[in-house]
Amino acid sequence: MIQITSNTTLPAARLNELRETAQQLETTFTTEMLKAAGLGKSVGGLNGGIGEEQFSSFRLEQHAAALVQAGGFGLTEALFQSLVRSEAQT
Repeated sequence: MIQITSNTTLPAARLNELRETAQQLETTFTTEMLKAAGLGKSVGGLNGGIGEEQFSSFRLEQHAAALVQAGGFGLTEALFQSLVRSEAQT
């Protein structure tokens, strides 16, 4: 993982906010990728009807969040670096 060097003038609290934003972006991206892969589709079995369909998005989001917390695809760090650079320039 690439770390921001100490030459940034952003306060630690702001860096934490930017990292959290980057994690949320990767979670959203991962959720959409899981949907596109068909992970949330019911394959029969439980036949939870409309309720199962409505709550499958929550389940997908939790799966995606767990993936990101475990390291994800590395997008969080790339997004974080970009956000820090962008904010430092303003």
